[in-house]
Amino acid sequence: MTDQSEQELTEATQAGMAKKIEATGWGAFFVWVGIVLLAEVPAGWALAVVGLITLAGQVARVVFGLRTEVFWLVVGTCFLLGGIWELIEAQIHLFPVLLIAGGLAVILASFWPKGWKRKHA
Repeated sequence: MTDQSEQELTEATQAGMAKKIEATGWGAFFVWVGIVLLAEVPAGWALAVVGLITLAGQVARVVFGLRTEVFWLVVGTCFLLGGIWELIEAQIHLFPVLLIAGGLAVILASFWPKGWKRKHA
């Protein structure tokens, strides 16, 4: 087998694994939503578990040597935080806190040295 055909095989295997992880995540999501509707699970728990399912998909990607998807890391974290926020019955609304955190992240990222990620990854 040539190096090119081995690389193509590896890429095909990775693509197949990524599809399996994605399908498993969506399946778990739909099963969970069904359970939430049937059992009338409180909103905080419903949101937190959706966040955990989403984050578990990203952990699975790391375990199988696939690149993580930042969008889904953010979405999963937001769902998890939203669920925890609801469960602890926080007095401050979550959305303004997330806006402030997001704004600070954008500001800090604008000052981050360019090329740092590539050099240190």
